[in-house]
Order: sequence, then C-alpha cells, then structure tokens
Amino acid sequence: MKIVSLLGSPRTAGNSSTIAKHVLRTAGELGAETRSFELNRLNYQGCQGCYACKTKLDRCVLKDDLSEVLAEVGEADIVVLASPVYYGDITSQLKGFIDRTFSYLVPDYISNPQPSRLSSKKLVFILTQGHPDESVFADIFPRFEGFLKWMGFGEITLIRACGIGPGRTDAVPEHILLRAEETARALLA
Repeated sequence: MKIVSLLGSPRTAGNSSTIAKHVLRTAGELGAETRSFELNRLNYQGCQGCYACKTKLDRCVLKDDLSEVLAEVGEADIVVLASPVYYGDITSQLKGFIDRTFSYLVPDYISNPQPSRLSSKKLVFILTQGHPDESVFADIFPRFEGFLKWMGFGEITLIRACGIGPGRTDAVPEHILLRAEETARALLA
C-alpha cells in the first residue's frame, strides 16, 4: 500500500501538516509505504491550459518540481491532501497542485464515462481553520468533493479541525489526532 501526502500549508509544522503527518506515521507503522511533499518548498507553475496532456502526452508537459509529485500521486493507492483555510479556501499551494491534475484527464474527458487516468484511489482531505464555528467555511469540502470523485478518488474521508488557528501549531486536539490514526487504520484494513 502506497500513501502520498501533499501538504498545502506554507508552515512546515502547521496544524494541517501535523494531522497529515500523524496519518502517515500511523500508516507507516502498519506497513504502508509513505511519501510526503511540502508544496510550499517546491518550485512549480499552475496549469498553463496548453492542452498538451490531451493532444500530445498522457501527462503534464511542464517539467518542474510538481512532475514528480504528479507521478507519485498517479502510483499511490491513497492520497492525503492537507490545507489550512486561508481567505475562505484552501491555500494557493494546494490549489496550484489541483489545477495541474487536469493532466490526469483523458482527451475526451467531457463525454467519457471514465474521464480520469486515475483509478479509484482513496483520499483523505484535511482542513484546519482558526474560526471555531464549524458552519463557517463549511462550503469548502463539498466544492472539492464532487470534483475529486470525478477525478477518480472513490472513497474520500474528511478530517476537519476548527478553532486551531495561527500561533497554535502545538495545540492540535487529541481527538483530531485520534481521528487521523483511526482513518489510517480504516484505510489500511
């Protein structure tokens, strides 16, 4: 079992990264092969809309640090996407990666019943936010969930932590870390 984690926080020890690392550590203890990428430390561009991945190649034409990440996600069984909420959405780092997943779509993706080159992967979507009210920013995950299922992620698990904002990276609640551990165990069962 191979798990790839994409950390969308610009802070290495941020809350979303801490939760994702907990998922990976637990999965690793259970025998999974794990790999993690800090998107903020990579040098990459967003999708250029060139359609080379639909006309000339079966992958993104850009050659940058995201090339390896896209290849690793393609080979993974489970993907972990982690992001704090910045200005009411996921970070630009994670959004840049998601835009580049356009390269996973087959040339006739609009009419094809199997629009993606990805095949039924599992996904863990981690969101953290400083605002304690769960109804605030509750629209983020549903916007991405349908799209990610269309992209080939069959089973999607959300881990969301509210009220743990800036300056509190050491304060990820124990029940959230336990949820991360339980999620890893369930995905590897």
